[in-house]
Amino acid sequence: MRNYDWPLLSAVGFLAAMGLVNLYSVEPEFFGRQIIWVLLGAAAIFIVPVINLKPLFTYRWAILGVYFASLLLLLAANLFAPTIANTKSWLVFGGFNLQPSEFGKIALIILLSSFFAAKHIAIRRVSIVFASFIYFALPAGLVMLQPDLGTALILFAIWFGYLLVNEIPVKNLFAIFIVFGTVAMLAWNFGLQGYQKERIRAVFDPTYDPLGVNYNVIQSKIAIGSAGFLGKGFKQGTQSQLGFLPEKGNDFAFAAFTEEWGLMGALALIAAFTFMVYRILILGTSSDNNFSKLMALGTCVMFTAHFAVNVGSNLGLLPVVGVSFPFLSYGGSNLLTSSMLIGIILNTAKRRSGF
Repeated sequence: MRNYDWPLLSAVGFLAAMGLVNLYSVEPEFFGRQIIWVLLGAAAIFIVPVINLKPLFTYRWAILGVYFASLLLLLAANLFAPTIANTKSWLVFGGFNLQPSEFGKIALIILLSSFFAAKHIAIRRVSIVFASFIYFALPAGLVMLQPDLGTALILFAIWFGYLLVNEIPVKNLFAIFIVFGTVAMLAWNFGLQGYQKERIRAVFDPTYDPLGVNYNVIQSKIAIGSAGFLGKGFKQGTQSQLGFLPEKGNDFAFAAFTEEWGLMGALALIAAFTFMVYRILILGTSSDNNFSKLMALGTCVMFTAHFAVNVGSNLGLLPVVGVSFPFLSYGGSNLLTSSMLIGIILNTAKRRSGF
């Protein structure tokens, strides 16, 4: 039992349980499938901490093997996946859809943790920053081809977070902003799909196309704004139950949950999420090796980016780019990979100097 941090697991369990409650209320047809994913995630959380992962995290070739395997899965999705919701993001196995980009996030976190654990002193060298950029750019480029802007943004947040925690010099940071400003302009003119541009425009003009690109966000804000302190009650949310709020089990799960459970419920979700991130940071900073610390920091960056983009889009502050709320939103790939990361954090934190 020493391999488990029960405060952390309590926060994760609460978020997953609230996700199931919300799904049973607003999209019960997906409830049974999500229970299977929650059970698989729970198995990962309890099994991974007791596995000897030292061979995987000690040898560079093993880490690169995981990374390149994730790239192959992404390439397979681009080549063979069916088009679902305007993207080729899911490989279909029987009745389940697997999203390779979610596993790409784990691979990138593991690789960058190993890379910066060995190279953090040399962060001032442009060659080190460039090498880390290539590690980020390969999976990001493949997911942009699907196209999946949301996942690309999360991968960027992970990479940029590693640069910040490794204290990149200001002059290098300034150069990165110039480069990505240029890339953003090129992407706007040549890379982004029309509907992606429309979603970005909608953030700056909330009244633009209220029955089209802004419809989802308007319904989300109505659901949240009409909730009150205690909410409308289980299965009583008007926007979600009457079909006005779309994607109420995944992209807009936070809005659907808030409508039925009110400000009190929303604050409980935010508190549980914040405590989860806090416990991961505590486990990471208490470790005596850089790899474990960086694994914890990278995981926190990923979870926080997911939370910020998801809640921000529900409130109309950020574009809707299909980013889930960790453990709350419907979706097996994200829940399973998030659970695996929790298991890895528990594993590395408890073994400490074993890596």
